[in-house]
Amino acid sequence: MGNKPNLIYSMLTAKCPRCREGSMFPEGTLYTKRFAQMNPRCPCCGQPFEPEPGYYFGAMFISYAITTGIFLMALFILNLLVEEITMLMVFVTVVGVVIGFLPVIFRLSRSLWINIFVRYEGPCDKIRKL
Repeated sequence: MGNKPNLIYSMLTAKCPRCREGSMFPEGTLYTKRFAQMNPRCPCCGQPFEPEPGYYFGAMFISYAITTGIFLMALFILNLLVEEITMLMVFVTVVGVVIGFLPVIFRLSRSLWINIFVRYEGPCDKIRKL
């Protein structure tokens, strides 16, 4: 058996949790209007990426946690750079974080969520196609 693909790398790159080879999202769509469009199934092993309606509801909580972490980090950096933080600075930081990181956080939270429930089964050519 070959090397097992790295779990963290496959989550960060939004690869299929079952084979860690196929992409969850179409290539080249990260910062486009289609950033939320998912492949219906893994192009490699056939794993459905939306097993049931509302499946990614829990991913919203992961997204919230990631956004909060990024926002707190941005405020910490802002605190180091300026003497007094104004409400306008906070507003601009929140809007910048939300808009700037939305596609990345959306995909990362979905990738993390599906990896909680779907386990790695092996390389695509060694597992049963769904």
